Amino acid sequence: MDKLFFTKTHEWVKIEDGTALVGITDYAQKELGDVVFVELPKKGEKFRQFSRFGTIESTKAASEIYLPLSGEIIEVNEALNKNPELINQSPYEGGWIVKIRIEDKKEVENLLDETSYEKFLKESS
Repeated sequence: MDKLFFTKTHEWVKIEDGTALVGITDYAQKELGDVVFVELPKKGEKFRQFSRFGTIESTKAASEIYLPLSGEIIEVNEALNKNPELINQSPYEGGWIVKIRIEDKKEVENLLDETSYEKFLKESS
């Protein structure tokens, strides 16, 4: 798995050359259960770090999703409109949610690396 960063609200971000892919973690998709709908933002929308950018609905609950880094939405995963279950099947690959242009790379300091995220999961369970 490429180097990912995580939030305490269970989103992941993979940074590549000033842009980032964003999704929800494997832990989050398991907790939600079968995903049946994803509310996606519009291309061009801008969000601040940790602000709500969408909602995921499952057979169990609806959960808001938050952007790990400030930025502009440059791509949304349109495949989720027809196949929201991609989030369950492949949360780090086909189930990504948005791609953003990062506004401030220093915000990565506010995120958890993989080791810290695993520790956070153990402490919060």
